Amino acid sequence: MAIAQSAITKDGGSGLKNHPVVSQKEWLSARKAFLVKEKEFTRLRDELSQQRRDLPWELVNKEYIFEGPNGKQTLAELFDGRSQLIVYHFMFAPDWEAGCPSCSFWADNFNGIDVHLKHRDTSFVAISRAPYEKLKAYKQRMGWNFKWLSASGNDFAYDLHASYTPEEMASEALINYKMAKPRPQGTDDVAISVFSRDLDGDVFHTYSCYARGVDMMNGAYHYLDLTPKGRDEGDRNQFWVRRHDEYGR
Repeated sequence: MAIAQSAITKDGGSGLKNHPVVSQKEWLSARKAFLVKEKEFTRLRDELSQQRRDLPWELVNKEYIFEGPNGKQTLAELFDGRSQLIVYHFMFAPDWEAGCPSCSFWADNFNGIDVHLKHRDTSFVAISRAPYEKLKAYKQRMGWNFKWLSASGNDFAYDLHASYTPEEMASEALINYKMAKPRPQGTDDVAISVFSRDLDGDVFHTYSCYARGVDMMNGAYHYLDLTPKGRDEGDRNQFWVRRHDEYGR
């Protein structure tokens, strides 16, 4: 494939200035060499995933009641007859009028995945501390169809370290498995938690991740990682992210 070198070396705000342009033979050689590293990374990721599955579990011996489209439900009922449950802790504090823009970016990846997860014995829900009526209205605005419930009135988000109590906000909290001072505005944090339910009905907490641990669940980011400019965020994190109906405002 012939590409004019001038189209690559001229920056024009593209961020691609002075990128090397080579013959197809040289390009293929470089690509094959990099493929070796990609395959090594894939094998390491598979090994890490197996080690994750091998982690010990903890029994959930506290009852949580959530409010959602089916009324009030317990954590066990959220499994919907399956043995595995994935919970996305969506940042939406009770006093907020809209969900977190970054969590909304992640949630744009959720529509339609539940039908596939169901066929692998897994249910998927999002849970936030805001009242259900706020979640329902925001969900309608965003055009989402995944199941979203309110944990208003229970300790679920606090117990899973996805939200911080007033006492923790004033001192320290367990943040991504380290004690640290929460951000002043950070009463809620992003997280993903996984649960399993056995034939006796007991529920177990098997895994939780935070911060960059949720990164893999954003398909848009990983498409961007394939491009020359990548995520193009530098040290500004998600400065560019907007709710999908707010770009251009």
